[in-house]
Amino acid sequence: MNHTEKLSRYIANFVDELVCSGLVHVVISPGSRSTPLAMLFSEHEEIQNHVLIDERSAAYFALGIAKETKRAVALVCTSGTAAANYFPAIVEAYYARVPLIILTADRPHELRDIGASQTINQMNMYGDFVKEFHEMAAPEATPEMLRYIRSRASRAVRVAEEGTPGPVHLNFPFREPLVPNLTLDNLWGDRSHDCFNRSYEGKKQLDEHLLKTLFEKISSLPNGIIVCGPQTDARLARNIAELSNQLQLPILADPLSQLRSGSHDTTNVISTYDAILKSETMRDKLKPDYIIRFGAMPISKSYLFYLQQHGDVLQIVVEDYDKMREPTNHASDYIFADGSLLCQQLGRLVKDCSPEVTWLEKWKMLEGESRVELMKASEKQLTEGETVREIVKSLPKESRLFIANSMPVRDLDTFFMPDDKRIIVHANRGVSGIDGTISSALGVAAVANKPVTLIVGDLSFYHDMNSLFAAKRYNIDLTIVLINNNGGGIFSFLPQAKEGKHFEALFGTPLHIDFQKVVDMFSGVYKQIQSKQMLVESLAESYQKSGLYVLEVQTDRTENAAWHKELWANIEQRLVDNDV
Repeated sequence: MNHTEKLSRYIANFVDELVCSGLVHVVISPGSRSTPLAMLFSEHEEIQNHVLIDERSAAYFALGIAKETKRAVALVCTSGTAAANYFPAIVEAYYARVPLIILTADRPHELRDIGASQTINQMNMYGDFVKEFHEMAAPEATPEMLRYIRSRASRAVRVAEEGTPGPVHLNFPFREPLVPNLTLDNLWGDRSHDCFNRSYEGKKQLDEHLLKTLFEKISSLPNGIIVCGPQTDARLARNIAELSNQLQLPILADPLSQLRSGSHDTTNVISTYDAILKSETMRDKLKPDYIIRFGAMPISKSYLFYLQQHGDVLQIVVEDYDKMREPTNHASDYIFADGSLLCQQLGRLVKDCSPEVTWLEKWKMLEGESRVELMKASEKQLTEGETVREIVKSLPKESRLFIANSMPVRDLDTFFMPDDKRIIVHANRGVSGIDGTISSALGVAAVANKPVTLIVGDLSFYHDMNSLFAAKRYNIDLTIVLINNNGGGIFSFLPQAKEGKHFEALFGTPLHIDFQKVVDMFSGVYKQIQSKQMLVESLAESYQKSGLYVLEVQTDRTENAAWHKELWANIEQRLVDNDV
């Protein structure tokens, strides 16, 4: 058996086992050393290939697919800095708990550390940001080595998806020649098995003793709060809503909690808590007896201030598996169990107590008063907050919303009111950076089979413009609302805004870019939005047509900051005047 046949069977068995283990999507960035992986992935009939030239964009595109499908997605690249360009998305995937399988091609061992072209040290190159790294054996086609390669493929999918999901890195040393033989008999090997290493994973739950201990602790305290931060479990919304009704507790629901929209009961969902808690007076009045939090820490900085102001309050943090997320460093009780099962278990014990309702009614009154201010329309031009509000109102049922970091996600937190449309909200909140935003939204849109809308600022758009190539190449349907305030609008809300001498150069960073030319370059449809009516009509039009639509709303950073501050002041005054 010659080198080419050994290489072909080795990698073909690897690819086939990934398929047997449930892998559907691979994102390939072209290169020479990765030829065996790229060609055999492309040859397999059960794999959906996405070919994107830029590795950084490709990795974020894969991240978007994995977010939407909740399954591992493979990435393939050549050796050298191509692999380094994956790093930002891998870090995001690690902290956002998204399963990726990174397959980097490498020079063989004899060409390392001797100055060979396009060769860097790829051993553990992603450090602690992957769940597992493995240096693959050189290709062979003995029965033992084919069992080895299938075992590693199966294990990669399992490790990426099991428990707390995350990225896995496999590094492949390849010797030349690199082109596989696709005409070999029985190329894909033994398909008689269902999966080489099938695993069965159950849900974690508290035993009865621990459950009763927890319930006794909270049932004696009348004024509790349920908080749900960013999370993706589709079952959790209904279970939290039912527990809220049973315990008569308000739900402070982050816009990425998936609790603000859907068929579950949203009666007790407090969507305006960020605006309410901006007031130190209200934070003081609303001191809880305990907090139960599901998901990651909410986006709201007001909620963080609320926690800091009441550091003595019992906080119970629920995590499905491990990896604690509690940035206040306050003493907390951690429950490592399936959140939905925990809600059901606690609910069965509620019949033995009679919860107070006045605390919940107070929060619901605050919610109603705050909404009055938030729903008021500006008499001036379309503001950033109103833009987000009108987009949310215009979203089709069952659609996807991808929200960029900085100001867009905070405006969504403010203006996303509960409804029954079941809008799934995605964002790159693992490390909350601006890179890769369009790429990830395109990844979601490539597989969602539902309308997808991205709300993004001009800096995030600029940072990822080359990703629009994917929209053009694959004719991906994506509506982008570009809120252009000519710079970093969020810095206008921070102390840096008072540093007049260096503010514009270091923080404001105006771009002065004509984005229409960018959209034209990638064959998209561009419109500059002049009014609320035009925004609503253009959104409706975009959802009826295919391809890339970019709707640009131009705003002023200084006016936007003043508008928001006035809005928050009006909400606080309204709550104080009504003695809520």
